[in-house]
Amino acid sequence: MVQATTIGLDIAKQVFQVHGADRAGKAVLRRKLKRSEAARFFSEQPPCLVGIEASGSAHYWSRVISGFGHTVRLMAPQFVKPYVKSQKNDANDAEAIAEAVTRPNMRYVPQKTVEQQDLQCLHRVRSRLVACRTQLINQIRGLLAEYGIVLPQHTAQVRRGLPSVLEDAENQLTGAGRELSQSLYEELTELDEKISAADERIQIAFQNTPNCQRIAAVEGVGPLIATAVVAAISNGHAFEKGRQFCAWLGLVPRQHSSGGKSRLLGISKRGDPYPRTLLIHGARSVVYRAKARTDKRSLWIADKQQRLGATKACVAVANKNARVIWTLIAREQEYRRAA
Repeated sequence: MVQATTIGLDIAKQVFQVHGADRAGKAVLRRKLKRSEAARFFSEQPPCLVGIEASGSAHYWSRVISGFGHTVRLMAPQFVKPYVKSQKNDANDAEAIAEAVTRPNMRYVPQKTVEQQDLQCLHRVRSRLVACRTQLINQIRGLLAEYGIVLPQHTAQVRRGLPSVLEDAENQLTGAGRELSQSLYEELTELDEKISAADERIQIAFQNTPNCQRIAAVEGVGPLIATAVVAAISNGHAFEKGRQFCAWLGLVPRQHSSGGKSRLLGISKRGDPYPRTLLIHGARSVVYRAKARTDKRSLWIADKQQRLGATKACVAVANKNARVIWTLIAREQEYRRAA
Protein backbone atom coordinates (compact mmCIF):
# COMPACT_ATOMS: atom_id res chain seq x y z
CA MET A 1 0.00 0.00 0.00
CA VAL A 2 1.32 3.44 -0.98
CA GLN A 3 1.81 5.66 2.07
CA ALA A 4 0.65 9.27 2.10
CA THR A 5 3.45 11.80 2.37
CA THR A 6 1.07 14.78 2.59
CA ILE A 7 -2.23 14.90 4.45
CA GLY A 8 -4.85 17.62 4.31
CA LEU A 9 -7.04 17.70 7.43
CA ASP A 10 -10.36 19.58 7.39
CA ILE A 11 -11.35 19.98 11.04
CA ALA A 12 -14.82 20.67 12.45
CA LYS A 13 -16.61 20.16 15.76
CA GLN A 14 -17.29 16.43 15.50
CA VAL A 15 -16.43 15.17 11.99
CA PHE A 16 -12.99 15.53 10.34
CA GLN A 17 -12.13 14.84 6.71
CA VAL A 18 -8.71 13.46 5.70
CA HIS A 19 -7.14 13.60 2.24
CA GLY A 20 -3.76 11.93 1.74
CA ALA A 21 -1.47 12.22 -1.30
CA ASP A 22 1.78 10.51 -2.27
CA ARG A 23 4.97 12.20 -3.46
CA ALA A 24 3.56 12.59 -6.98
CA GLY A 25 0.45 14.34 -5.62
CA LYS A 26 -1.86 11.40 -6.37
CA ALA A 27 -4.66 10.77 -3.88
CA VAL A 28 -4.05 7.60 -1.88
CA LEU A 29 -6.24 8.24 1.17
CA ARG A 30 -9.74 9.63 1.64
CA ARG A 31 -11.37 9.11 4.98
CA LYS A 32 -13.90 10.64 7.34
CA LEU A 33 -13.03 10.60 11.04
CA LYS A 34 -14.91 11.24 14.24
CA ARG A 35 -13.29 13.66 16.64
CA SER A 36 -12.48 10.84 19.06
CA GLU A 37 -10.69 8.92 16.28
CA ALA A 38 -8.40 11.69 15.02
CA ALA A 39 -5.57 11.33 17.54
CA ARG A 40 -5.37 7.55 17.16
CA PHE A 41 -5.42 7.83 13.35
CA PHE A 42 -2.38 10.13 13.24
CA SER A 43 -0.54 8.08 15.87
CA GLU A 44 -0.71 5.13 13.46
CA GLN A 45 0.50 7.08 10.42
CA PRO A 46 4.21 7.36 9.49
CA PRO A 47 5.64 10.89 9.83
CA CYS A 48 4.38 13.13 7.02
CA LEU A 49 3.43 16.72 6.21
CA VAL A 50 -0.01 17.67 7.59
CA GLY A 51 -1.86 20.80 6.51
CA ILE A 52 -4.67 22.38 8.54
CA GLU A 53 -6.67 25.57 8.06
CA ALA A 54 -6.03 28.06 10.88
CA SER A 55 -9.56 28.01 12.26
CA GLY A 56 -11.13 27.12 15.61
CA SER A 57 -9.14 24.51 17.61
CA ALA A 58 -6.46 24.36 14.86
CA HIS A 59 -3.62 25.20 17.27
CA TYR A 60 -4.75 22.44 19.64
CA TRP A 61 -4.76 19.81 16.89
CA SER A 62 -1.46 21.13 15.60
CA ARG A 63 0.14 20.44 18.97
CA VAL A 64 -1.50 17.01 19.24
CA ILE A 65 -0.49 15.85 15.75
CA SER A 66 3.02 17.30 16.09
CA GLY A 67 3.44 15.11 19.17
CA PHE A 68 3.24 12.03 16.93
CA GLY A 69 6.23 13.16 14.86
CA HIS A 70 4.37 14.82 11.99
CA THR A 71 5.26 18.20 10.49
CA VAL A 72 2.16 20.37 10.83
CA ARG A 73 1.55 23.57 8.84
CA LEU A 74 -1.32 25.96 9.56
CA MET A 75 -2.66 28.13 6.73
CA ALA A 76 -5.10 31.02 6.61
CA PRO A 77 -8.43 29.94 5.04
CA GLN A 78 -8.26 32.66 2.36
CA PHE A 79 -5.02 31.13 1.05
CA VAL A 80 -6.61 27.67 0.81
CA LYS A 81 -9.83 28.73 -0.91
CA PRO A 82 -8.29 29.16 -4.43
CA TYR A 83 -7.38 25.45 -4.43
CA VAL A 84 -10.96 24.23 -3.84
CA LYS A 85 -12.21 22.41 -6.92
CA SER A 86 -15.85 22.51 -7.97
CA GLN A 87 -18.34 22.83 -5.09
CA LYS A 88 -17.53 23.21 -1.44
CA ASN A 89 -17.73 20.15 0.78
CA ASP A 90 -15.51 18.51 3.38
CA ALA A 91 -13.79 16.19 0.91
CA ASN A 92 -12.97 19.01 -1.52
CA ASP A 93 -11.79 21.21 1.34
CA ALA A 94 -9.41 18.51 2.61
CA GLU A 95 -8.05 17.99 -0.91
CA ALA A 96 -7.51 21.74 -1.30
CA ILE A 97 -5.63 21.86 2.02
CA ALA A 98 -3.39 18.97 0.93
CA GLU A 99 -2.66 20.81 -2.31
CA ALA A 100 -2.07 24.21 -0.73
CA VAL A 101 0.33 22.96 1.95
CA THR A 102 2.76 21.73 -0.73
CA ARG A 103 3.06 25.11 -2.47
CA PRO A 104 6.60 26.51 -2.08
CA ASN A 105 5.44 30.10 -1.60
CA MET A 106 2.60 29.37 0.82
CA ARG A 107 2.47 31.53 3.95
CA TYR A 108 1.98 29.65 7.19
CA VAL A 109 0.52 30.60 10.55
CA PRO A 110 2.92 29.89 13.45
CA GLN A 111 1.69 27.35 15.96
CA LYS A 112 0.74 28.89 19.31
CA THR A 113 1.95 27.45 22.58
CA VAL A 114 -0.38 26.84 25.50
CA GLU A 115 1.12 29.85 27.30
CA GLN A 116 0.39 32.08 24.30
CA GLN A 117 -3.18 30.88 24.18
CA ASP A 118 -3.62 31.49 27.91
CA LEU A 119 -2.45 35.07 27.51
CA GLN A 120 -4.54 35.62 24.39
CA CYS A 121 -7.64 34.22 26.13
CA LEU A 122 -7.05 36.67 28.97
CA HIS A 123 -6.95 39.56 26.48
CA ARG A 124 -10.12 38.34 24.76
CA VAL A 125 -12.00 38.13 28.06
CA ARG A 126 -10.84 41.58 29.10
CA SER A 127 -11.86 43.03 25.73
CA ARG A 128 -15.35 41.56 26.12
CA LEU A 129 -15.68 42.93 29.66
CA VAL A 130 -14.69 46.42 28.49
CA ALA A 131 -17.25 46.23 25.68
CA CYS A 132 -19.93 45.11 28.15
CA ARG A 133 -19.06 48.00 30.46
CA THR A 134 -19.33 50.50 27.61
CA GLN A 135 -22.69 49.05 26.62
CA LEU A 136 -23.89 49.19 30.24
CA ILE A 137 -22.81 52.82 30.67
CA ASN A 138 -24.61 53.83 27.49
CA GLN A 139 -27.75 52.11 28.74
CA ILE A 140 -27.51 53.82 32.13
CA ARG A 141 -27.13 57.24 30.52
CA GLY A 142 -29.98 56.56 28.11
CA LEU A 143 -32.40 55.39 30.80
CA LEU A 144 -31.61 58.28 33.15
CA ALA A 145 -32.09 60.77 30.32
CA GLU A 146 -35.75 59.71 30.19
CA TYR A 147 -36.09 61.08 33.73
CA GLY A 148 -34.37 64.34 32.83
CA ILE A 149 -31.03 63.31 34.35
CA VAL A 150 -28.05 63.74 32.03
CA LEU A 151 -24.68 62.23 32.95
CA PRO A 152 -21.40 62.95 31.12
CA GLN A 153 -20.12 60.36 28.65
CA HIS A 154 -16.85 59.41 30.31
CA THR A 155 -16.80 56.16 32.30
CA ALA A 156 -15.33 57.79 35.41
CA GLN A 157 -17.97 60.54 35.29
CA VAL A 158 -20.80 57.99 35.25
CA ARG A 159 -19.14 55.95 37.98
CA ARG A 160 -18.89 59.03 40.23
CA GLY A 161 -22.16 60.66 39.25
CA LEU A 162 -24.56 57.74 39.53
CA PRO A 163 -24.36 57.39 43.38
CA SER A 164 -25.21 61.10 43.71
CA VAL A 165 -28.22 60.62 41.45
CA LEU A 166 -29.41 57.70 43.56
CA GLU A 167 -29.04 59.70 46.79
CA ASP A 168 -30.80 62.81 45.45
CA ALA A 169 -34.41 62.56 46.63
CA GLU A 170 -35.47 65.73 44.77
CA ASN A 171 -34.85 64.50 41.20
CA GLN A 172 -37.53 62.99 38.97
CA LEU A 173 -36.36 59.42 39.47
CA THR A 174 -39.20 57.18 40.68
CA GLY A 175 -38.89 54.40 43.22
CA ALA A 176 -38.87 51.70 40.56
CA GLY A 177 -36.39 53.66 38.46
CA ARG A 178 -34.17 54.22 41.50
CA GLU A 179 -34.18 50.51 42.32
CA LEU A 180 -33.33 49.58 38.73
CA SER A 181 -30.54 52.16 38.59
CA GLN A 182 -29.09 50.78 41.81
CA SER A 183 -28.90 47.30 40.29
CA LEU A 184 -27.20 48.74 37.20
CA TYR A 185 -24.67 50.53 39.40
CA GLU A 186 -23.89 47.26 41.19
CA GLU A 187 -23.43 45.57 37.82
CA LEU A 188 -21.06 48.36 36.76
CA THR A 189 -19.05 47.95 39.96
CA GLU A 190 -18.78 44.20 39.38
CA LEU A 191 -17.52 44.75 35.81
CA ASP A 192 -14.94 47.25 37.08
CA GLU A 193 -13.66 44.67 39.56
CA LYS A 194 -13.38 41.97 36.87
CA ILE A 195 -11.53 44.31 34.52
CA SER A 196 -9.15 45.30 37.32
CA ALA A 197 -8.49 41.63 38.07
CA ALA A 198 -7.72 40.99 34.38
CA ASP A 199 -5.38 44.00 34.33
CA GLU A 200 -3.52 42.60 37.35
CA ARG A 201 -3.05 39.24 35.63
CA ILE A 202 -1.80 40.98 32.50
CA GLN A 203 0.65 42.98 34.61
CA ILE A 204 1.98 39.77 36.18
CA ALA A 205 2.42 38.20 32.73
CA PHE A 206 4.19 41.36 31.57
CA GLN A 207 6.65 41.27 34.45
CA ASN A 208 7.43 37.58 33.88
CA THR A 209 8.08 37.89 30.13
CA PRO A 210 11.40 39.46 29.03
CA ASN A 211 10.16 40.19 25.49
CA CYS A 212 7.23 42.18 26.89
CA GLN A 213 9.52 44.34 29.01
CA ARG A 214 11.88 44.82 26.08
CA ILE A 215 9.23 46.21 23.71
CA ALA A 216 7.53 48.25 26.43
CA ALA A 217 10.44 50.70 26.16
CA VAL A 218 9.00 51.89 22.83
CA GLU A 219 6.94 55.08 23.05
CA GLY A 220 3.24 54.24 22.86
CA VAL A 221 3.68 50.64 24.05
CA GLY A 222 2.64 49.59 27.54
CA PRO A 223 1.95 46.28 29.33
CA LEU A 224 -1.39 45.80 27.55
CA ILE A 225 0.04 46.21 24.04
CA ALA A 226 3.26 44.33 24.85
CA THR A 227 1.49 41.24 26.17
CA ALA A 228 -1.03 41.28 23.31
CA VAL A 229 1.75 41.36 20.69
CA VAL A 230 3.81 38.63 22.36
CA ALA A 231 0.69 36.46 22.68
CA ALA A 232 0.12 36.89 18.95
CA ILE A 233 3.64 36.40 17.51
CA SER A 234 5.75 34.93 20.34
CA ASN A 235 9.40 35.34 19.24
CA GLY A 236 8.55 36.90 15.85
CA HIS A 237 10.41 34.25 13.83
CA ALA A 238 7.34 33.65 11.67
CA PHE A 239 8.20 36.88 9.80
CA GLU A 240 11.36 37.54 7.84
CA LYS A 241 11.29 41.30 8.38
CA GLY A 242 9.32 44.02 10.10
CA ARG A 243 7.33 44.92 7.02
CA GLN A 244 5.84 41.42 6.90
CA PHE A 245 4.71 41.87 10.49
CA CYS A 246 3.09 45.21 9.56
CA ALA A 247 1.35 43.58 6.60
CA TRP A 248 0.10 40.80 8.88
CA LEU A 249 -1.33 43.45 11.21
CA GLY A 250 -3.02 45.24 8.29
CA LEU A 251 -1.03 48.45 8.82
CA VAL A 252 0.17 48.72 5.20
CA PRO A 253 -1.68 50.34 2.26
CA ARG A 254 -4.19 48.24 0.36
CA GLN A 255 -3.13 47.97 -3.25
CA HIS A 256 -5.27 47.93 -6.42
CA SER A 257 -2.76 48.10 -9.28
CA SER A 258 -3.00 47.02 -12.89
CA GLY A 259 -1.20 47.66 -16.17
CA GLY A 260 1.90 48.97 -14.45
CA LYS A 261 -0.09 51.68 -12.67
CA SER A 262 0.19 51.57 -8.89
CA ARG A 263 -2.81 52.62 -6.84
CA LEU A 264 -2.50 52.63 -3.05
CA LEU A 265 -5.63 52.91 -0.91
CA GLY A 266 -6.23 52.93 2.83
CA ILE A 267 -4.69 50.37 5.16
CA SER A 268 -5.58 46.76 4.38
CA LYS A 269 -6.86 45.94 7.91
CA ARG A 270 -5.88 42.31 7.42
CA GLY A 271 -5.14 39.90 10.24
CA ASP A 272 -6.13 40.21 13.87
CA PRO A 273 -7.79 43.61 14.53
CA TYR A 274 -7.10 43.51 18.28
CA PRO A 275 -3.31 44.20 18.30
CA ARG A 276 -3.73 46.62 15.39
CA THR A 277 -6.31 48.62 17.35
CA LEU A 278 -4.12 48.69 20.46
CA LEU A 279 -1.08 49.86 18.49
CA ILE A 280 -3.05 52.69 16.88
CA HIS A 281 -4.48 53.78 20.23
CA GLY A 282 -0.98 53.74 21.71
CA ALA A 283 0.26 55.81 18.78
CA ARG A 284 -2.36 58.47 19.51
CA SER A 285 -0.70 59.31 22.81
CA VAL A 286 2.66 59.59 21.05
CA VAL A 287 1.25 61.91 18.36
CA TYR A 288 -0.47 64.03 20.99
CA ARG A 289 2.78 64.64 22.89
CA ALA A 290 5.05 65.06 19.86
CA LYS A 291 4.36 68.80 19.53
CA ALA A 292 6.15 69.57 22.80
CA ARG A 293 9.33 67.64 21.90
CA THR A 294 12.27 68.36 19.61
CA ASP A 295 13.90 64.94 19.07
CA LYS A 296 14.09 63.46 15.55
CA ARG A 297 11.21 61.07 16.08
CA SER A 298 8.89 63.80 17.39
CA LEU A 299 9.83 66.14 14.53
CA TRP A 300 9.04 63.34 12.06
CA ILE A 301 5.66 62.78 13.73
CA ALA A 302 4.87 66.51 13.72
CA ASP A 303 5.68 66.69 10.01
CA LYS A 304 3.40 63.70 9.31
CA GLN A 305 0.60 65.26 11.31
CA GLN A 306 0.92 68.59 9.50
CA ARG A 307 0.95 67.03 6.02
CA LEU A 308 -1.44 64.10 6.46
CA GLY A 309 -3.57 64.88 9.47
CA ALA A 310 -3.71 63.37 12.95
CA THR A 311 -5.41 60.09 12.00
CA LYS A 312 -2.93 59.13 9.27
CA ALA A 313 -0.06 60.22 11.48
CA CYS A 314 -1.29 57.81 14.17
CA VAL A 315 -1.36 54.95 11.65
CA ALA A 316 2.17 55.89 10.47
CA VAL A 317 3.45 55.83 14.05
CA ALA A 318 1.71 52.49 14.68
CA ASN A 319 3.40 51.11 11.55
CA LYS A 320 6.82 52.31 12.68
CA ASN A 321 6.26 50.99 16.20
CA ALA A 322 5.29 47.59 14.80
CA ARG A 323 8.53 47.39 12.82
CA VAL A 324 10.57 48.40 15.86
CA ILE A 325 8.72 45.85 18.02
CA TRP A 326 9.48 43.04 15.58
CA THR A 327 13.17 43.98 15.51
CA LEU A 328 13.40 44.03 19.29
CA ILE A 329 11.70 40.64 19.64
CA ALA A 330 13.14 38.72 16.68
CA ARG A 331 16.71 40.00 17.07
CA GLU A 332 16.64 40.32 20.88
CA GLN A 333 17.87 43.91 20.81
CA GLU A 334 17.33 46.72 23.31
CA TYR A 335 15.44 49.85 22.29
CA ARG A 336 17.44 53.02 21.70
CA ARG A 337 15.45 56.22 21.98
CA ALA A 338 15.80 58.91 19.31
CA ALA A 339 18.12 61.77 20.22
